[in-house]
Amino acid sequence: MRWIVRAFGLLLLAVVLVAGVFLLLPGDKIAKVAASQLSSWTGREVTMSGETTLSFYPILGVSTGAVTVANAEWSDGPPMFRAESLKIGVEPQVLWGGDIRITGLEAVGPVINLEKAADGRVNWELNVEGVAPSGQAGEGTAPEQPDGMARSDRLALTLDRALVQDATFLYTDHGTGERTEMRGMAFDFRWPEYEGRATFDMTLRPAGEAVRIEGYLDRVGEFIDGAVSDVKATVSTKGGEATFLGRASAAPELQGRVTAAVSDTRAFMASLGLPAADIPAGLGRSVNGETLVTYSADQRLSLREAALQLDGNRIGGAADVELGGERPVVSAQINAGALDLTGMESESGGEASAGRASVAADRGWSTEPIDASALGLANGEIALTAESVDLGDLKVGTVRSMITLDRSRLVFDLREVRAYNALITGNFVVNNRSGLSVGGDLKAAGIDMERFLTDAAGITRFSGEADASLSFLGVGASQQAIMESLSGKGAFQTGRGVISGFDLDKLMRSGVATGGTTIFDTMGATFTME
Repeated sequence: MRWIVRAFGLLLLAVVLVAGVFLLLPGDKIAKVAASQLSSWTGREVTMSGETTLSFYPILGVSTGAVTVANAEWSDGPPMFRAESLKIGVEPQVLWGGDIRITGLEAVGPVINLEKAADGRVNWELNVEGVAPSGQAGEGTAPEQPDGMARSDRLALTLDRALVQDATFLYTDHGTGERTEMRGMAFDFRWPEYEGRATFDMTLRPAGEAVRIEGYLDRVGEFIDGAVSDVKATVSTKGGEATFLGRASAAPELQGRVTAAVSDTRAFMASLGLPAADIPAGLGRSVNGETLVTYSADQRLSLREAALQLDGNRIGGAADVELGGERPVVSAQINAGALDLTGMESESGGEASAGRASVAADRGWSTEPIDASALGLANGEIALTAESVDLGDLKVGTVRSMITLDRSRLVFDLREVRAYNALITGNFVVNNRSGLSVGGDLKAAGIDMERFLTDAAGITRFSGEADASLSFLGVGASQQAIMESLSGKGAFQTGRGVISGFDLDKLMRSGVATGGTTIFDTMGATFTME
């Protein structure tokens, strides 16, 4: 027993001496040792400057001044990573083994500089040996269970809280010349239990305006191992917010419901760094609604049970998007009720619009090039139905159409359009396969001329039914070129009708032009465009 006590005493003395020596090391010496070790692990020079302090109780941790990680040898840019200060805390039991529990990670003013060379090399590929991309051990290192069954090592890590403030992200592609820069970012991440929930709260600035992304991921350990886990993410910007609530895996796969409450679509898209499209009134300047989203490992995106309110218009439908090919392929069905697009007419009316039209008339057709390259971004078919469409001056009933986009050729196939008792059919084509061209071939049967002319031109004297046709083609890369090349023809033919307000026969016989009516059996006209 005496020898046992003496051995224990010697061991305790040795531990105290080693700890004492380590505690007496100056901060700069600790920083040099840590930087040297990190340099050997990463294959990049790591430097730590400023005051470095070490704590052992109650938290084992280190606090440094400025930290930098050198860039790749082929880059002449700034360091790949630098920060004004860095703090890391872990629970003391890491000294004698067990899972790594990080109690705190804080970085102030970090700058992350990612680069891609013209030959495809990237500067974030570090020389870290023995570490698999997932953070687990590489192949052939999985230990065996007592029964001889192999198992994968889990990532021995948790994180009570990671806090990043005033971060800057830079990305440069030297092959394409693309450069992305985001400043003023913040990140708050908490993951206290390996098998538990992780929460995140980020602020990004892809276009200057703050974009907040917050939410959670359940059962993180299972997610890392490839299982499906519950997830929620909300994106909030100046223009509104969108939320995904469902399940996801690292495959990647996900399924859940997306809800949106966007009061200003233009501002929402601009905050995300997307093109701020000029959306016509009634077609989504504000968006509210939800849809069920599924994304599978074969890169197929599906939207089901869509119910959206675009301004005051309600639409529903479903869509499938295949993303695995040369370009996305879209298949969609859009169903709308009564569409109110009168806002589009109000924007084009009034004195201001008249003034703009006068200036445009003085200048002639625009010579600005028309960029139709977006027609080559995807292929697809979209079936569109609507109960009615109110355009203000013009009223349209049932609409059934098919929109087809195939290799930069867009076709609007009007299968059924009911308006003013008429059936309108035909197509309108925009083709950008070998230069831009626009054309159409339309037919209308049984138009109620009295109602149509009243709405379209304020003419109330003419009544009867008419059939009409129109075909046209224009080629060119600008409005001026299209109009100068425009060619086509048109015709209309009526049956029996009446012109009220004057008697044409009486006018020809006696010169009296007022009163009476003129009845005719048929009337027709043709015209050409060249």
